[in-house]
Amino acid sequence: MKQAQIFDPKAPQALPLSDEARIMTPIDVGSNKLELLAPAKNAESGMEAILHGADAVYIGGPAFGARYSAGNTVDDIKRLCDFAHAYNAQVFVAINTTMSDEELDIAQKLIWELYEAGADALIIQDMGILKLDIPPIALHASTQMDNRTPEKAAFLEQVGFSQVVLARELTLPQIRAVAKSTKMQLEFFIHGALCVSYSGLCNISHSYTGRSANRGECSQMCRLPCNMSTRQGETIVENEHLLSPKDNNQTDNLEALIDAGVRSFKIEGRLKDLSYVKNITAHYRQELDKIMARRPELSNMSHGRTEHTFTPNPDKSFNRGKTDYFVNDRTDGLSDFQTPKYMGEAVGTVASIGKDFFTVDSDVTFNNADGLGYFVEDHKKAVMSDDKTEGLRVNRADGNKLYVVNMPSSLKVGMKLYRNHDHSFEALLAKPSGKRIIDVDMSLAIIDGGFALTVDDNLGSVITVDTEFEHQAAKDSKRSLATLNKQLCKLGSTDFKLKNLATNGVENYFMPAGVLNGLRRDAIEALTSARITNYVRPKAWKRNDDAVYPTNSLSFLDNVANQRARDFYTEHGVIHIEDAYELNTVTEDAPLMVTRHCLRYNFNLCPKEVPNIKAEPLQIEIGNDTLKLVFDCVKCEMMVVSDNKQVNK
Repeated sequence: MKQAQIFDPKAPQALPLSDEARIMTPIDVGSNKLELLAPAKNAESGMEAILHGADAVYIGGPAFGARYSAGNTVDDIKRLCDFAHAYNAQVFVAINTTMSDEELDIAQKLIWELYEAGADALIIQDMGILKLDIPPIALHASTQMDNRTPEKAAFLEQVGFSQVVLARELTLPQIRAVAKSTKMQLEFFIHGALCVSYSGLCNISHSYTGRSANRGECSQMCRLPCNMSTRQGETIVENEHLLSPKDNNQTDNLEALIDAGVRSFKIEGRLKDLSYVKNITAHYRQELDKIMARRPELSNMSHGRTEHTFTPNPDKSFNRGKTDYFVNDRTDGLSDFQTPKYMGEAVGTVASIGKDFFTVDSDVTFNNADGLGYFVEDHKKAVMSDDKTEGLRVNRADGNKLYVVNMPSSLKVGMKLYRNHDHSFEALLAKPSGKRIIDVDMSLAIIDGGFALTVDDNLGSVITVDTEFEHQAAKDSKRSLATLNKQLCKLGSTDFKLKNLATNGVENYFMPAGVLNGLRRDAIEALTSARITNYVRPKAWKRNDDAVYPTNSLSFLDNVANQRARDFYTEHGVIHIEDAYELNTVTEDAPLMVTRHCLRYNFNLCPKEVPNIKAEPLQIEIGNDTLKLVFDCVKCEMMVVSDNKQVNK
């Protein structure tokens, strides 16, 4: 038999590698276990994420999560932890807002409660937490900490973090550079909404509404329509969503991200509904499983394989279109300036319109109660308005003839239609649609006065149970063997499936079905308990109090909002520390947003891309407010800047 070829990233190459090929060579990060990390709005959502293939979930606690409206009780988190640990899956709790000193005292008590509830790690932003008396729980560095450089990653490892959530804007070479600098597990967003600003470097919401993104209350001003003009007043574009990027989708880059050093693949969406969590988790579970099937050196973190009752399709769940952002460097198609809404899949064009129906030129199958949307014809005339789209609900579908209760006057022949609610697909997701399966081996044995059954999950848990029963010779050993197989295979209501059965001569003895069933039930109950007992929570990493922070100065963009955080940075070599923006001490022009998204680039006004073009100063209008755009062409970054009349309104 030909031996399977296992890829060894350390093996010598036959030929010298080009620079491009060298970038693609898998980096050795010490672990080849992959973690699919899914969002959990609540305990039920987290459980479904695990059943649909998540190796870990992240959830908000009762307070201090960066999604203010997605909090959960400690009891619910304990319930989720108990469920997750049965599959060797983990639960991370987000406590990733900035805090006041008074709030840190409350957070300390909460962290102990979460630890006692079984939480596996905390996702944090505020370094004041490291000055608290907290339990030995693993710490993950939130993306709100603006984790972009090898130096920052190396420091975070030294002060006790075991996992770091990288900035979404990083390219593959930048991720590789970070991976080489640390032993921490690298976590990277692979799906969902994108903040146009570097996470943690956006203060526009607080400035104009008093709701801080760093406090979990972002007002999403970036999703509003804008006008853009030169500072001399020449209009460039009107009524477009200039700061609203498409949604992240890294389906095509998963293997490249693995080779760059990423081991935790994060899905955004703690505010998303249950069907989104099921569908998107199942999609990436299947994609990662395909990669692992080709590359046996890789494996997943949790136990068991997942079965789904539907075919995952990320286009059928909420999205604003898709982009891989900057993973493959700057590309066109990062934004669709028309709308920040979910339009759905393109399903055809309007062919004709009747009194209470219309027909569609389309190859898709429509359903009763489908939701359809379209762009209205005169949306370009609307000024600073979001009313560019309209929608309708299909009352009855007769092939491509769709009946509606009220025919919208804005629907015209030739319009392109999008389906943003596939009723048939959603009906599948509304039912039980995912299950974890753990293969087990069973072995029967003859013992004094009875029989014993050993069950091994081949994942570290082995149990043996026995029963007293008189040894009686079987009249028909073949029939007896068939009975053993039939009764011990009855695991349909459990998480287990029989893979191998060793009867060891027991088929030569008579065992009634009732005795076998009792033995099987006792064994599965014991195995389930053993698996939970054998679960090992990740340990906290050791802290180095002598570690030196990469810079000696922090601006308001570094979000230092309390004395404990200030003390932490001072102890690690920082000399100058400004207050966080939320403390309202900024009194001059301030960058409210720092982003890699560049409007000069998008409108062919970039002096690095377009020869002989004059780099005009630009500004945008959002509602009645005007903000300057400042471009750092060396870094390829754009800043949205407010004058001091608008700061801290």
